[in-house]
Amino acid sequence: MKILIVEDDERVADLIRRGLEEEGFQVDIVEDGLMGHRIALSQPYDLIIMDIILPRLNGLDLCQQVRQSRPDVPIIMLTALGTTDDKVEGFDAGADDYLVKPFDFRELFVRIRTLLRRNSQRPAELDQTLRLADLELDPRTRTVKRAGREIDLTPKEFNLLDYMLRHQGRVLPRAEIAERVWDTTFDTGTNFIDVYINYLRKKIDRDFEPKLIHTKAGIGFIMKEG
Repeated sequence: MKILIVEDDERVADLIRRGLEEEGFQVDIVEDGLMGHRIALSQPYDLIIMDIILPRLNGLDLCQQVRQSRPDVPIIMLTALGTTDDKVEGFDAGADDYLVKPFDFRELFVRIRTLLRRNSQRPAELDQTLRLADLELDPRTRTVKRAGREIDLTPKEFNLLDYMLRHQGRVLPRAEIAERVWDTTFDTGTNFIDVYINYLRKKIDRDFEPKLIHTKAGIGFIMKEG
């Protein structure tokens, strides 16, 4: 399998390259965002790892542009920017996962395997339209409508809503959401899950009735009608 690394820190890039090649991956490295964009769209990579702070084109813009042309390729942000706001920006740009430097290669490798496994097979039933009250989500076209009105969601907002609709009627703990939607272990020191729940509420609940996203204090969230 083929992985692209867009990283201007030669030491970090070489560390990742050597570790991945030992695991049998083919690895290409580029050092700036513009070259990363050109290479990412010219070859069929199975996964892309990118920094945010890059010469010529930053990782957030790079991620958004790659997403437009290759919506299915898994992307991991690997950066020193580690606040909740930084992570939200990364996920909003279309990243599938976000790992803060300094990092342990073993953790990076686990996240790579998880994303590649998730991306390798998509059962047909996962493409069926999901509904709750007057809310509809179409996984094939990645569109969401409420009361017939199309709602614009970021990639992570869409994935979160998709997961909640597939498990409607059940309380979803934050740890489960972190693991299944973000492929990561929930960090109690951050509140990015609550941030995204609030984003969804503003878009699919605030101007509509009945409310569909509910909080179970101290436990998590549940999606149900009324």
